[in-house]
Amino acid sequence: MTQILLYTDPISQGYVILITGLLIVFSALVILALFFNFGLPVMLYAYKIITKGKDKKISEIKVKGDSNFTGELSAVIGASIHMYLSEQHDIESGILTIKEVKKSYSPWSSKIYGVQNRL
Repeated sequence: MTQILLYTDPISQGYVILITGLLIVFSALVILALFFNFGLPVMLYAYKIITKGKDKKISEIKVKGDSNFTGELSAVIGASIHMYLSEQHDIESGILTIKEVKKSYSPWSSKIYGVQNRL
């Protein structure tokens, strides 16, 4: 029985990986470009057919007023939101205390052991 050993140098394997990666990236870019050029208009046309409505402008939309919504109701809603937001935070004194902490010497933090100029 004969064994055939294939020897490939690492440089040729690198070229295969490079070409495969480039093909994947550029094919994805081409697919995305085709989708944005042809896919989106088709989807928008299908959406327009499904909704069966024309696009309305903001000036064409009429605002309906609610007669049950009074100023007293809006005042109650505003007060309740204010009370809710003011209860979320603790009341603190606003005094900062800074204490100096004295650290003992440690050779692990000494910089003289980290940089040596050996010429």
